[in-house]
Amino acid sequence: MDKIEELQSKISEAMLGGGEVRIASQHKKGKLTARERLQLLMDEGSFEELDMLVTNRNRGLTTDQEQFLGDGVVTGYGTINGRLTYVFSQDFTVYGGSLSEPHARKICKIMDLAMENGAPVIGLNDSGGARIQEGVVSLGGYADIFYRNTRASGVIPQISAIMGPCAGGAVYSPAITDFIMMVEQTSYMFVTGPNVVKTVTHEEVTSEELGGAQTHASKSGVTHFACSNEIECIQYIKQLLSYIPQNCEDTAPVYPYTPGDEVREVLNTLIPANPNQPYDMKEVIEALVDKDSFFEVHKNFAENMIVGFARIAGRSIGIVANQPAHLAGVLDIHASVKGARFTRFCDAFNIPLLVLVDVPGFLPGTDQEWNGIITNGAKLLFALSEATVPKLTVTTRKAYGGAYCVMNSKHIGADLNYAFPQAEIAVMGAKGAVEIIYKKEIDNAPDPEARMNELVADYTEKFANPYLAAEKGYIDEVIKPDQTRIKLIKAYKMLENKVVSMPRKKHGNIPL
Repeated sequence: MDKIEELQSKISEAMLGGGEVRIASQHKKGKLTARERLQLLMDEGSFEELDMLVTNRNRGLTTDQEQFLGDGVVTGYGTINGRLTYVFSQDFTVYGGSLSEPHARKICKIMDLAMENGAPVIGLNDSGGARIQEGVVSLGGYADIFYRNTRASGVIPQISAIMGPCAGGAVYSPAITDFIMMVEQTSYMFVTGPNVVKTVTHEEVTSEELGGAQTHASKSGVTHFACSNEIECIQYIKQLLSYIPQNCEDTAPVYPYTPGDEVREVLNTLIPANPNQPYDMKEVIEALVDKDSFFEVHKNFAENMIVGFARIAGRSIGIVANQPAHLAGVLDIHASVKGARFTRFCDAFNIPLLVLVDVPGFLPGTDQEWNGIITNGAKLLFALSEATVPKLTVTTRKAYGGAYCVMNSKHIGADLNYAFPQAEIAVMGAKGAVEIIYKKEIDNAPDPEARMNELVADYTEKFANPYLAAEKGYIDEVIKPDQTRIKLIKAYKMLENKVVSMPRKKHGNIPL
């Protein structure tokens, strides 16, 4: 065999991964192979593979392991929609995608290249975990990856797609990255599996119930996107990348936009006259942003808070909004953490923020207090206070109490604050305020209910409006709802060169 033939033979061997039988098994489970996933993800012909011929070391508990070229992970770089991206794709057909020392080194190499060249890293995870035969060496490999994830955080975007098992220590790399996608029915994440759970706590639970895509999308909030299949998952990755820049010193791609009639008359009738009647804030968002540009994140988790990306006049923005259609838009632990995490991502990567406010306050109760609503609510306050990107606020209806302060008020650094005419900016709702302020007077009145109604009407007229806040300069402008999009386009244009000088420090101490 001449040298060229020998090389081609090795390439052919590497391309087969664990072999035809294991590839067929992967397909039978409804899963694509590592290389098939990359073929769908990367621009055609752009992928350049690195370390194709790396093999495992044959050491540890056994010294007779079969060797596979590539050692269970395909790594390299290429383009997605024409933009440089670094990728690794774990190959379940080779030792169940388990992580060995060479496997980890391959991932670390492309992460180092991504940092040096300022481009996103995407990990397609499908692994049984650490390669047990290698002992602590494989654990060290995970730690090497975790360290790089942490160093890269806020410098380059990091996206994790869970396309199979991801258990034990393996879960912590995705957890440090910016966004996690999971595939329903074929992927799961947990620190300890169902068998261990049963042994320790005697709970009977399936892998899907314990750590499946829907569980993490709705209950834990670990995953940002639950996808119905792998093809949809890959499409989501591409869509997500279209809103974000290559690195922290870059700006997000600007899409072509032709100015037209920016008046949105539907906004004049979307907010109900009855302040206690719910409405869908997503309809407000759709009316404000470029057509079909809203891309929701964490859709099924903490639904009283909406976060996601959109475009206004072709430029990316991040949206943080209360959702009055769910729990009246109240702030609770999960909603606060969801909003804070998304805010910090946008701020790290120069994506302007739009905060839409309709919030009656923080959710009361022992469950919230005992689980730390104080420190968790403070995370959202900290994140929005810390953010230096352009920050606009529109109060559509209620902004009560501490929640008014937290939701990007003027006092915590918002650049421009708008309010609709029906907005109510006050310490609390009229009825609650009157019950506290006039308790004795109401109790002693001949007709307590009638007196209560009189006082509520008086308080509403005096305080349940945006004009006191506007008089103080806390609201920059009370606007007609149909003019909101016009105001936002002009404001973002005005703020595009915003610079903020921060105090010299290593980093803040966010209330974790």
